[in-house]
Amino acid sequence: MAGRRKSQRIEPSFEGDDDYDDDDLRLDEDDRVTRPAKRKANSAARKTKAAPRRKTPSRRRSQGGGFFGLVRFVGYWCIVLGIWGGMGIGALVLYYGAQMPSARTWSIPARPPNVKIVARDGSPIANRGTTGGEALSLEQMSPYIPQAVIAIEDRRFYSHFGIDPLGLARAMITNVATGRMVQGGSTLTQQLAKNLFLSPERTLERKVQEVLLAFWLEHKYSKDEILAMYLNRVFFGSNAYGVEAASRRYFHKSARDVNLGEAAVLAGLLKAPSRLSPARDPEAAEERAQVVLAAMRDEGFVTDREITTAMSQPPTRAKSYWSGAEHYAADLVMDQVPKLVGDITEDLVVETTIDLDLEKKADEAITAVLDTEGAKLNASQAALVSVDGTGAIRALVGGRDYATSQFDRAAKAKRQPGSAFKPFVFAAALEMGRSPLSVRNDAPVRIGKWTPENYDQKYRGQVTLSSALASSLNTIAAQLVMEVGPDQVVKLAHRLGIESEMQANASIALGTSEVTLLELTSAYAPFMNGGYKATPHIIRRISTARGEVLYENAYDNPPRVLAPEIVSMMNGMMLRVMTEGTGKRASLPGWQAGGKTGTTQSFRDALFVGYTANLTTGVWFGNDDGKSMKKVTGGGLPAKAWSRFMVAAHEGLSPSPLFGTSGGADLPVAGINAAPTEDGAETLAEMVARALGTSSRKTAIEEAVIPPRPVNGDAGGLPIPPADVGQQPKRRSTLLDVLIGG
Repeated sequence: MAGRRKSQRIEPSFEGDDDYDDDDLRLDEDDRVTRPAKRKANSAARKTKAAPRRKTPSRRRSQGGGFFGLVRFVGYWCIVLGIWGGMGIGALVLYYGAQMPSARTWSIPARPPNVKIVARDGSPIANRGTTGGEALSLEQMSPYIPQAVIAIEDRRFYSHFGIDPLGLARAMITNVATGRMVQGGSTLTQQLAKNLFLSPERTLERKVQEVLLAFWLEHKYSKDEILAMYLNRVFFGSNAYGVEAASRRYFHKSARDVNLGEAAVLAGLLKAPSRLSPARDPEAAEERAQVVLAAMRDEGFVTDREITTAMSQPPTRAKSYWSGAEHYAADLVMDQVPKLVGDITEDLVVETTIDLDLEKKADEAITAVLDTEGAKLNASQAALVSVDGTGAIRALVGGRDYATSQFDRAAKAKRQPGSAFKPFVFAAALEMGRSPLSVRNDAPVRIGKWTPENYDQKYRGQVTLSSALASSLNTIAAQLVMEVGPDQVVKLAHRLGIESEMQANASIALGTSEVTLLELTSAYAPFMNGGYKATPHIIRRISTARGEVLYENAYDNPPRVLAPEIVSMMNGMMLRVMTEGTGKRASLPGWQAGGKTGTTQSFRDALFVGYTANLTTGVWFGNDDGKSMKKVTGGGLPAKAWSRFMVAAHEGLSPSPLFGTSGGADLPVAGINAAPTEDGAETLAEMVARALGTSSRKTAIEEAVIPPRPVNGDAGGLPIPPADVGQQPKRRSTLLDVLIGG
């Protein structure tokens, strides 16, 4: 159409003049893989003529460059790492927290039960149990103790929320600077959580759980409650848990009475309880205490003047173990408590029969004699027990030094009593009709293959039983055993209180069956109290901390085990032991006293057991290994220690006569001049007459002094000793015999 008007639209072109259809796909020469060089050059020329492009910044400049760029870079990655680290820590907390029981089931574990042992006047003797001390509130303990612990262990205790970020950071910096662990970042709350719930192992799991438990404690309890729980459970070294146990262990006083210097010592122990213990290294403990005092001053708890006073005190020195004889008594109590109340599941208070004043005097008496004469006579140990007329133990010393040896030689060691057993032999003879004036022939005796001899190897001929006991004649005791029968002697000993098994043979006359000092002493008490059994006991009452009584002894109505007339005759006979016999060194001025010595073979053991109207006391000297002493007899060291203790124990008391004797007058032979007994019974002379079947006092005395000697088949129903009496047995002469004129 020639007449058509040309269109005004301008079609786009792509750098070329060639027209192409929209549906055609054409390649330019520049797009070809291979093209002529000329065309390529032309294409480059055209591109060069095009408008210049904007310059691209360098890589360094795109990243900021310079110092500020570095700061931005570091800050960015710190934020990134912090986020990821927080997520990782959160994941660990969730993971380890999931391993723990539900928080709704958490509870403070019960504190191990404590047994508080007190004397008869209520004063404390000891605490026993895992902790070793009773729990005290903050108000009850010395205010210096919590102040010292907070100052050295956790100065921000009352302001943090269970963990102390500042304290943790400070500890980390200090440890890095020194290159070793010198500070810990745990708060008191964390330490309590660890002590209550966790093991001491250092693992990530335990640390996470410790933090979670610390948060729970802070939410559940007040700061004062947390601090009190911590102080009553933390370990202070030397087997002492809690401030009360530690105070008594190191200072022999309650935590209520601890002074500033002592509180600093206790707080200083928390860093290394065993290494810094005053029982192990008092100098190290003192150095650490000075660090604690400085921390207390920095926190404003004390002044410089108070610190100067505290530092002027001598270093605390404690023995490696509890010291004091009263701990022997405490151990005996702990042996008996489970038998009386069963398993100990809560705090208990045990009231004992111990008199601490007598306990101290007994310990001093034993120590004084051992220190003075023990070494030269080869006596290294001793024991003492004293009971009253009911069998209540008033004093008990189980050895020379409890800190050195905790073995109780008074209540647990079984040894031969020697001649100290003879009173049971003579009492059995009196029950069979003999009297103190009955006469026997002190001469060589053979019983089977046994030929007992007297200690001095001398013989006195015709002697009364009273004189025989005073002089401790073995031959007479052996004859009496065979007259009354060994089984009767054993029965009487058991009746009076000997519980150990004994062999019913002739040698029992010389105390060859082993017994404890406690049971032997208690078996003497019926002579003192008029013939009633004195069951040895140390516990009066056991109650809970709330005051509920769980046990109370019932020894106030004992059975009678000896007739009054037998008791009176035995007292008259044992008075002579003290006044003219083997026990003369056990003198007790102004007081009537009866007793008996005992010495075992080769001087391995020496004993003295005696009594007044108030106390019966037994003393033993010897060596743990059974080595012989240098001729120590019961009338030597034991008698001296007995006298020393009994004089102190009776100081200020009015003298009282023994049962069945005249008031203070020693009986000349067998109590013929004695006054009537307390219950209006006949005199001893009348008792002798009645026992021998006579009515005249003169006849009774004459027949008692010179009794007809029984012949075989005519012994009045009494057994004849199977022994040859009156012939000197042949024995080997030794150099010792020649020297002593034997």
